[in-house]
Amino acid sequence: MVDQTANVMNNLASNDNSQIDFCNLLNKPVEIYFFVDPLCPECWSFEPYIKKLAMEYGCYFKLRTIITGKSTEMNISSLNRSDNIQYSWRKLSQRTGMNCDEAISNNNPVSSPLLTSLAIKAAELQGHRLSTDFLRKLREYLFLDQQNVSDESVLLEVADKVNLDVDEFYHDLYSNTAKKALKCDLHVAQEMGVDQTPSIVLFNQEETEDGLKVSGIYDYDSYVKALFEVMGRAARPTVKPALIDFLSHFKFVASKEIAVVFDWSEEKTERELKKLQLTRKVERIPVKYGTFWKYIESN
Repeated sequence: MVDQTANVMNNLASNDNSQIDFCNLLNKPVEIYFFVDPLCPECWSFEPYIKKLAMEYGCYFKLRTIITGKSTEMNISSLNRSDNIQYSWRKLSQRTGMNCDEAISNNNPVSSPLLTSLAIKAAELQGHRLSTDFLRKLREYLFLDQQNVSDESVLLEVADKVNLDVDEFYHDLYSNTAKKALKCDLHVAQEMGVDQTPSIVLFNQEETEDGLKVSGIYDYDSYVKALFEVMGRAARPTVKPALIDFLSHFKFVASKEIAVVFDWSEEKTERELKKLQLTRKVERIPVKYGTFWKYIESN
C-alpha cells in the first residue's frame, strides 16, 4: 500500500515530480500556470491557498510558477516612498495574517526588482524544488525581515540557506540564460493576458480549449471549483497529513497557513501549536502582524 502521508507531502512540494510515488504515476490532466510577482504582498498572502490546493489536489495538476508583475520592470524608488503602499501593506497584513512589514520602504528599500526576478530564474536552473524553496525564503527575507532582496549579498545568503550551489547561482544570476528565462515568463504572461498578480491559468492538457484564468485572491473553494471545471469532474481531496508532518516538511510557516490548510479556527490553530511548543517541537516566532512557527529538528 502506498504511504498516504508520503503522497501528501510530495504534493506539497509544488508538484516537482522528483519523487516516484502514486501521485506522480498518475497522468495529471491539468496544468496550472501560477503568475507571481516576488515583491507583491498579495502574492505572498496567496501562499496558504496554493499550499492547500497542492496538498489536497496535487495528484491532478502540474504547477508551473511564472515570474511577472509590474515591479519586475519598474523603478522601485517611487513605490518605496508611497504612503498609500505602506497603508495597503499594513491593512493587507492585518486582514490576511501573512505579515508584510511596510517599514522596509523606509529602513531597507528594494533597489532593483529586476535583479530579484533574475535571481529566481537563476535558482530555477538548479531544479524546480530548489527554486520553490528559494522564492519562499526570499519573500520571508522581504516581508518578515525587511531585507533588500535585490542586494547581491542578500540573494547569495538566501541561496545558501536553501542549499543551492552558491557559486553556480552567482554565475547564473548575471547570465543570458536567466535573462532569457525571465523574458520567456514575461512573454507567457502577455500571451495569456495576465495583467494582475496573483493569477492562475488552468489548462486541461487533454483538450484544446482555452485556459481558465482566475485573477486576484478569492476564497479557497473558488480555486477548487475552477480546477474541477477544467478537469470536467469533481474529485475527493487527499487526506491531510498530521500537523507535525506538515511542519517538518515546510520548517517555517505562519499560523494563517496552518489554519487555512487544516480548516481550523485561529483558536484551534493556537491550541494545537501550543501543544507542540510545550514538547519543544516548534518555536513561536512573533512578527509585526501575526505569528510564524519554526520546526525544531530532533537531534
